[in-house]
Amino acid sequence: MPTEPSGPLVRDTPVPPPSPDEPLASALAVARLVRDHGGRALIVGGWVRDRLMGRPSKDVDLEVFGIDPARLRELLGRLGPVNTVGESFTVYKVRDLDVALPRRESKVARGHRGFEVTGDPAMSIAEAARRRDFTVNAISWDPLLDRYEDPCDGRGDLARGVLRAVDPATFGDDSLRVLRAVQFAARFGFTLDPGTFTLCRALPLDDLPAERIWGETEKLLLQAPRPSTGLALAHALGVVDRLWPECAALVGCPQEPEWHPEGDVWTHTLQVVDEARARIDDLPRPQRVALMLGAVAHDFGKPSTTALADGRIRSLGHEEAGVAPAARFLDALNLHTMDGYDVRAQVLGLVAHHLKPGAWRKAQDGVGDGAFRRLAQKVDLELLARLAEADCRGRRPGVFDCSAMAWFLERARALGVQHAAPPRLLLGRHLIAMGVAPGPGMGRLLDAVYERQLDGEVTTLEEAMAAARALLGE
Repeated sequence: MPTEPSGPLVRDTPVPPPSPDEPLASALAVARLVRDHGGRALIVGGWVRDRLMGRPSKDVDLEVFGIDPARLRELLGRLGPVNTVGESFTVYKVRDLDVALPRRESKVARGHRGFEVTGDPAMSIAEAARRRDFTVNAISWDPLLDRYEDPCDGRGDLARGVLRAVDPATFGDDSLRVLRAVQFAARFGFTLDPGTFTLCRALPLDDLPAERIWGETEKLLLQAPRPSTGLALAHALGVVDRLWPECAALVGCPQEPEWHPEGDVWTHTLQVVDEARARIDDLPRPQRVALMLGAVAHDFGKPSTTALADGRIRSLGHEEAGVAPAARFLDALNLHTMDGYDVRAQVLGLVAHHLKPGAWRKAQDGVGDGAFRRLAQKVDLELLARLAEADCRGRRPGVFDCSAMAWFLERARALGVQHAAPPRLLLGRHLIAMGVAPGPGMGRLLDAVYERQLDGEVTTLEEAMAAARALLGE
């Protein structure tokens, strides 16, 4: 139970600045200050769960019992600048911590914002835990006493590897919890409690905004060691059918057994996603996102192109046919650029060209350097090579030669175009200096010289300007 204020303050604990070597220093400073003024501060949520699982966790959230909002705000001001978040409830941000009062939530409308929330410092720890989604997230820890408060047996469910709803009566108030169940199960290896599985299947998902859906999907794709387990669970829960029709169309879509012994396109996609996940840890976040979404979407064109031809199952032209459904998939997630990187363009490029590394290796005598330079205008060739290798290896059981991807990437790196096409040597200012007037004609001339550069006929600015003069003479 929270400690209630009891009489006048006896002492003030000195509040030292946080040490960069101690991630909990700020939380301990808050906890001591709260204790000295008659309250109790507990660390709550995912940090506690991760601590119990022996996993690193960066974000520390505190819940403060027994101190009213105005007093808590004043106390936290002693530690540094305080920002207040929320209207009817109170969350303070101080020293990179979120410090909140225990809250009561009442569902008053559809959607993730349809709650009436009020802070109540007099709540019990058990009452405060009831608003959590899963029991493993409803454990709190007293950093001063090194004691866990676990009214919902979250530690027992952690030991059992079970994801169980805290309160079945209110679980459905927030439909995002279905997607949280999916990504938690995949990230931590949990299985869903049967009752929670039933709750998740019954929840409508049409009130979720795109950014909330993407937030949980990104955690699944980037943080789960095998995202396929989460995608399979999403399918079992009906999430795929309701949110990602482009993925749903892959289920049951047949493939030629000789080339795809693993089964249908959905099974293949799950294997490719896991292979792609094993190839992203050295990439910046936007490129990781692009590669993982490319893995999910790479065969979106197969349902519309798959047919029986000459006794074999073929999906001719499925690369280009997959671009439109991939664009719809990205539209639903509202994904475009990320940190200035055009994720959308890269995903569509990966879908449209994912067979080229293998095809070009087979016809390597007929694929010149210019083809690599031109393809680099459309997609990051290193990402393409990684996706193509994941696509090749995502056909288990079976042994396939996937050496084409290393050959493809070596060629791209030798040309210096593994991430982008070469920059133009000849620019508008060069043509202006030559007396060429700005306008459509200048643009056509620049493009013509650049085509020669892509073919390797022009390698220096002097050669580019000479080519421009020759074209002008013509």
